[in-house]
Amino acid sequence: MRLPDWVVGRLAEPVWDLYEGSVRLRTYRRLARDQFDAPEALERRRRERLGELVRHAAAPSPFHARRLRDAGIDPRGVRDIADLRGLPLLTKADIRGDLDDILAADHRREDLVPAKTGGSTGTALHVYCDRRGVERRNGAALLADTWSGWRLGQPMGAVWGNPPAPRTLRNRLRLACKDRIVYLDTMRLDEASVREFAAGWRRLRPGLLYGHAHSLYLLAGMLEEMGERLRPDGIVATSMMLLQPEREVIERVFARPVTNRYGCEEVSLIACECERHAGLHLNAEHAAVELLRDDGSPCSPGEDGRIVVTEFVNLGMPMLRYEVGDRGVLHDRPCPCGRPSPLLRTVTGRTADFLVAADGSRVAGISLIENTLTRYPGIGQLQVVQEVVGRVELYVVRATGWDEAVAAALTGVFRDSLGGAEVALRFVDTIPREPNGKYRFSICRVPGVRSGA
Repeated sequence: MRLPDWVVGRLAEPVWDLYEGSVRLRTYRRLARDQFDAPEALERRRRERLGELVRHAAAPSPFHARRLRDAGIDPRGVRDIADLRGLPLLTKADIRGDLDDILAADHRREDLVPAKTGGSTGTALHVYCDRRGVERRNGAALLADTWSGWRLGQPMGAVWGNPPAPRTLRNRLRLACKDRIVYLDTMRLDEASVREFAAGWRRLRPGLLYGHAHSLYLLAGMLEEMGERLRPDGIVATSMMLLQPEREVIERVFARPVTNRYGCEEVSLIACECERHAGLHLNAEHAAVELLRDDGSPCSPGEDGRIVVTEFVNLGMPMLRYEVGDRGVLHDRPCPCGRPSPLLRTVTGRTADFLVAADGSRVAGISLIENTLTRYPGIGQLQVVQEVVGRVELYVVRATGWDEAVAAALTGVFRDSLGGAEVALRFVDTIPREPNGKYRFSICRVPGVRSGA
């Protein structure tokens, strides 16, 4: 029997949080209440949380204590992210090499929640978060989900790689009474699995469809070809860049706007679109986000730069000035919705996804792909791989409209954008997924290029 959504939202969700002693819903309600607060109030809370985090990190984390001391920064005087400007960035290499010293000594590792990410190089990165921090992260994600049109208590449809299987009675009970998720495994995205997903969707009637951006695009195309129709109240695309041509297909097939959400395993939610879709609101209550030029100085709005995050809520593994490995652009104006949190205009791609032109300059491969998908017919999917300067390979899934003129135009765009590079076309049936079910559309393996991994 399907529980009514209001029963789940008003009873099952609060009872389960009470049973677990969780602050997830409490965090969600506080964030929902304060989301339209005055900018001055938001800034006051951010300063307090940043100061508390830095003072905490300086005590039980030998790594951060040493770095703050070497940078001449008194933790008691930190009030703004600018006060940490002299602190070296925390990199993935630091985490791999100094994990034990980064972890807070006042938390036992076995009590922390582990996570693992492959990063752009495929080398595993192990990170941890304390349980309260995970609950606060989940509360922030709940609020972001409601911006899509989904309501607390509604089921969800997830298009995800390697979906979790409930193995204990407790997890099965949670899935049936609270979480209520129907999964489509992106590792087996074929007609049979999509029909099975659509049948499960009709039984559960989810309010939210979420998943990897490109996988949602592929699902939309398959549903359209099969004559299946799904109508969620909200759509959240995450884990990958949402390309504009793909957004248009998803919105046309599902007849709903797509909410673009940006985050990573290491610090969870970083930014998300609201119902106005005018940019991505930074998760300002839980993190300070810097955009930096390559020389380390702050970017101006509208200027592309490296994304650096200091998360306030993870006390088990403090992340001070963590370089995510992505690049983005801050907006030059606030959102018309009235929320005071700053806007990220766009994420321009992973550092490792930037191609290298003949003169040594970097070119955003994702932008090239997005522009060509928009301009030329006959390109179903596209991936660019660069092993050496002066040559790229384009892996193309051809669609209706492909011809020699499109091939010549596509080759010309990449050749000219990369300073005369040789362009080789490779025709494939599909773009391969990464082991985690995601896709990478721009891959640069040029030796010596800084990857951020």
